[in-house]
Amino acid sequence: MKSILLLLLFSLGYFFQAEKPIEVKILRSEFIYESAPFPECHASTLIETNDGILAAWFGGTRERNPDVSIYTARLSNGKWTAPELVADGVVDEKLRYPTWNPVLVQNKPDQLTLFYKVGPSPREWWGAYKTSSDQGKTWSSEVKLEDGFLGPIKNKSVFLPNGDLLHPSSFETDKVWTIHVEKSDANLENWRKIEIANGSFNAIQPTVLFHPGGKIQLLSRTQEGKVGVNWSEDQGETWTRVQGSSLINNNSGIDGVTLKSGYQLLLCNPLTKGRNKLSLMGSEDGINWKELLVLENQASGEFSYPAIIQAKDGTVHLTYTYNRKKIKYVSLSL
Repeated sequence: MKSILLLLLFSLGYFFQAEKPIEVKILRSEFIYESAPFPECHASTLIETNDGILAAWFGGTRERNPDVSIYTARLSNGKWTAPELVADGVVDEKLRYPTWNPVLVQNKPDQLTLFYKVGPSPREWWGAYKTSSDQGKTWSSEVKLEDGFLGPIKNKSVFLPNGDLLHPSSFETDKVWTIHVEKSDANLENWRKIEIANGSFNAIQPTVLFHPGGKIQLLSRTQEGKVGVNWSEDQGETWTRVQGSSLINNNSGIDGVTLKSGYQLLLCNPLTKGRNKLSLMGSEDGINWKELLVLENQASGEFSYPAIIQAKDGTVHLTYTYNRKKIKYVSLSL
């Protein structure tokens, strides 16, 4: 009887013990640049290279303007380099298109790829990329993706266990937004498109998270007020229908990352309207989320379109649009 009582008390103590809090420490917080040859910017991406953190974004007069181009900057030896134009939508002397949503991907040890979109609007754009063999210091000429493929639409591509790349993508029309995934090999060949049932949701710009047992999760921006969620148990070959998660979404971009520990992080605007608050959310299972850090919370303004990665040393790095005027960079330890 005594042993049973002790076992019961132990079980109750285990059940009611408080979850260990996640401690987040800001290591660095700054703007990537103070001045630039463009008045507005948006949609940043970042990646760790052997020469430091490399960031990219689009900048120009304003979004959709033909002069909008892709720029990069590198954090090396504690200092950001000046913004450098690396891609534009110039066709000839009389025709030029805006560029959109760069995504940096280290698809091979000796090749870094910069995906982006070109075209007058998201409903008419096409996918393109450039490659670099020197960690982003110089870039190849532009390669247009074959018709029907857009590449990663906003958030980073990820490697699957078989070595293929999974590219989270989406497509917009005047009436419907839909997400899908595209697959390629590491050489950016043998592309395949995998459709996803969007159900009653208008969803775009998915981000990819990994879970035990080979499960993959997509979280997406939607028009329905909630972050959309999908699951795959066969390495992205088939997906559940888009459903609403417990996360509020203001119809603005999100991005997440699975840490080496298996813990999930997500950057989002936890608002029904507006982009004036930006938070870092954390989850053990990708279902139940809690706010770990408030990065911005102001009466007005736009703090949006985040990107997030984990570096080899375990630190977390993120960027986001700051009032369409600058790109802000933050590094964290957890």
